[in-house]
Amino acid sequence: MKRKSSRAAKAAKISKPALRRTKTRKYAPRAKTAAAPKPKVAFYWCSSCGGCEEAVVDLEENILEVTAAVDIVFWPCALDFKTEDVRALPDQSLAVAFINGAVRTSEQEEMVKLLRAKSQLVIAFGACAVQGGIPSLANLKDKESIITRAYREAESVVNPKGTLPQENTTLHGESLTIPRFYETVYTLADVIPVDYYLPGCPPTRSLLEDALHAILGNRLPARGAVLAPNHSLCKTCERNATKPDRLMIQDLKRIHQVAADPESCFLAQGLLCLGPATRDGCGQACIKANMPCTGCFGPLSHFDQGAKMLSALAGIFQAEGETAADHFAASVVDPAGTFYRYGVAASLLGGRRKERSHG
Repeated sequence: MKRKSSRAAKAAKISKPALRRTKTRKYAPRAKTAAAPKPKVAFYWCSSCGGCEEAVVDLEENILEVTAAVDIVFWPCALDFKTEDVRALPDQSLAVAFINGAVRTSEQEEMVKLLRAKSQLVIAFGACAVQGGIPSLANLKDKESIITRAYREAESVVNPKGTLPQENTTLHGESLTIPRFYETVYTLADVIPVDYYLPGCPPTRSLLEDALHAILGNRLPARGAVLAPNHSLCKTCERNATKPDRLMIQDLKRIHQVAADPESCFLAQGLLCLGPATRDGCGQACIKANMPCTGCFGPLSHFDQGAKMLSALAGIFQAEGETAADHFAASVVDPAGTFYRYGVAASLLGGRRKERSHG
């Protein structure tokens, strides 16, 4: 009997339908019959910048292995899916829905509630879904002032009649409706039950890969967990070794005012860095670019991020007298935007605003 040539042997091996490259495939699905359907996954975008969608694309060639392991049935940012496609799905037929962005409009509320009904798991994906993100800084203003600024007062606006958007409008005999713009920005968990939280602005590639591994391998922690380390960024920061044993500062400088030392602790240089109050998991991308942490991964469990950072600063502030204290406070130009940049909606301040909006 003649032996097959090495080329023929390779071709025969590759053609086997059951072949699974488990040594190289990162997202190989669990063993199942050829006829078994792949887990169905959805991605949806609420009030956010779109960076979380980019985080999925940042998987690069590995996204092909993701699509080999799962069936993406809803991703309107990337593919032509419609709301009717989701409504037609049986309840609980989606293995997981990744929802990024805060909730600000009636359309967003309707969609996340629909996805919740259709999904076995919902993951709040990114800072805006987890904490409200930068969009929730709008909670410091009321709805009317935001709309007035956007449509009448902004420097680039040309609106001589002062026209404002209306939820219901009749034009040429046709009734037009746009989503209702809510008084308040909400976190995803304010609107629907959330199973897991994946923080970051945006979440890092490694955290997203770890989450996909855990979902496909049925290795998720208890529901309600944040899929990132529960310790501060300072714990793993390479600059931590340069921080003095007793760190004391007299004032704070902004990053554009100095040439920051690329190796020393930012706080030791008098530069405000939110590392002490921020969850680890970002891979220190900003730190490695010689930029202080701005807090996008949010607080550790059971902490208010802004209050935690203010407490940390109070412990290292070295000055005497009311004048010195006023000078120190004035060095933080935008306190809310500094200490709650990504989390007003999930903060102590945001909670009170939401209560008033429902009153």
